[in-house]
Amino acid sequence: MYHRSKNFTLYVLLVSSAFAFTEVVSAQSSNQYQTFRTENGHPDLQGVWNFSSNTPMQRDQRFGDREFLSPDELQEVRARLFQEAAQAAARASEAGDSRDAPPKDTSLQTWISYNDFWEESAGIGEPTRTSHVVYPANGRVPEAVNGNEFLYSGRVDIQGSRPVRFVIGGIGRDGPEDRGLSSRCLVGFNSGPPFVPSRYNNNVQIFQGNDAVVIMTEMIHDARIVPLGNGKHLDDNIRLWSGDSRGWWEGETLVIQTKNFNGLRQTFNFTGSNEEMILTERFTRLAYDQLEYAFTIDDPGTFSDKISAVVPMTKVAGQIYEYACHEGNYAMTNILRGARIEEKLAGDKGVD
Repeated sequence: MYHRSKNFTLYVLLVSSAFAFTEVVSAQSSNQYQTFRTENGHPDLQGVWNFSSNTPMQRDQRFGDREFLSPDELQEVRARLFQEAAQAAARASEAGDSRDAPPKDTSLQTWISYNDFWEESAGIGEPTRTSHVVYPANGRVPEAVNGNEFLYSGRVDIQGSRPVRFVIGGIGRDGPEDRGLSSRCLVGFNSGPPFVPSRYNNNVQIFQGNDAVVIMTEMIHDARIVPLGNGKHLDDNIRLWSGDSRGWWEGETLVIQTKNFNGLRQTFNFTGSNEEMILTERFTRLAYDQLEYAFTIDDPGTFSDKISAVVPMTKVAGQIYEYACHEGNYAMTNILRGARIEEKLAGDKGVD
């Protein structure tokens, strides 16, 4: 069912509560905050954290090297978000509830499939940053090394070759190898590493032990086990979808270095292969409900420079439920079934 009006109303409430919530966070982020620690004496990072965001990953060039919005610019963002939410609610109210098929997206020449209810693109708190990328200083992704083209696939099939490294869409319907990685239930489109805000399910849960940390993502319920200490990485010949992670503490910050990626995923920003990528993540708890997540990508085979970004995470009083993918992956079955029917119909008509 294509059901919009209540969802847009909910969006208005979420935007309103996000700004109101900032005042609460500010109080909790003052000097009154005392670091929670585990029984082992380390900062307690455990719990469910949300990394939704309406801050752009790359910075608008008009901001130059400036990382943060001015008070006037922040007020403009507030006004724009409220206006967009109100306009969306008004359009939804006019349309009313409908059981009809969703409209066609003329820009993509495809059918809209997701209800707005599932969208989760507004961060909790105010979007004070001009971009998530903080290095290079201009907040822009550096140029790609020759041979690493920007390759994006959304809901429309594009030209490409195997292996399919992007997570959404595909290059054809001949077989499962032509579909995106999330359609194949190999990796979630925001499951990282690194964690990049996406359309929905931007949740991660952290568990801590004395000699290991487990980072579990909501998408395809991937659990990354990170040994702590001075242990060596796996042999270079052993390659994994999420890489091989090793962690240690630097003061109040958990640092995780990940390498040995299998090269079957894009490095960042729909570009390259992550085979040479070395990823460094830093988790720092700033307040009871605030966690700063920062990451640096070093992949000389894909980009001409390193990339560093900061993504705020907010603690939520909820649970992560199983995101069953293979268990309910009817889309893959139906896509391939449809392709076989098309082939049969073409054969019946004598078309090669």
